[in-house]
Amino acid sequence: MVTPTERPTVTVWSDVGCPWATLALHTLRAAARRRRVPLLIDHRAFPLELFNREPTPKFIVDPEIMAIAARLPELGWRMWDGPAHTYPVTTLPALEAIQAAKDPAIGGLQGSDELDEALRRAFYNDSKCISVHAVILDLAEECEHVDAKALAEALARGSGRAEVYAQWRTAEGPQIQGSPHLFAVGDYASHNPGATFTWTGSPYEGGLPRLDDYSTAWADELLDAVQGEG
Repeated sequence: MVTPTERPTVTVWSDVGCPWATLALHTLRAAARRRRVPLLIDHRAFPLELFNREPTPKFIVDPEIMAIAARLPELGWRMWDGPAHTYPVTTLPALEAIQAAKDPAIGGLQGSDELDEALRRAFYNDSKCISVHAVILDLAEECEHVDAKALAEALARGSGRAEVYAQWRTAEGPQIQGSPHLFAVGDYASHNPGATFTWTGSPYEGGLPRLDDYSTAWADELLDAVQGEG
């Protein structure tokens, strides 16, 4: 039996509201499941709204979702179809919950990753407002390795907030290039792996993202590295 300390770990800096990060995490998780690698993901917050001093604009997220989902329909992503007033204006509560869930008494890295995946699915597939405390806790109830009651108590104490702000300060340094940025053993580091895309112009002036290519090969290469097979 593989113990948690022996399981290969990948550190991922990202924002839940970043479609590119959600794509990378989907690719990595899918590869790990296909290969039956008991991978742990250590989530670190790259809070876009703190960097940009504004909510991540829907007019940027929407075309990114469209570009990615059109090329990879198996993701099951949909354009936001909930009421306009329920669109998430902030992802900080979700990011804080992911950090709080790392507590071994709540879920550890495995539970934290389950919650991260559930939050992303809720937003990209189900148009749920992941800014709302109750929605986050409902999703935690569905996570096998998360103690939702303990998470609720931890969030009531403010758990996760200090970690998100500390990680934001770290991410302001030159080593972290954006969301997503992945790190692993052997000096592995990759920002937005697999994606070849460009914006046709500034999104604030009507530019659109063009996804020219997406390769999933990077995930197998990363798993080889963390398993010592590279």
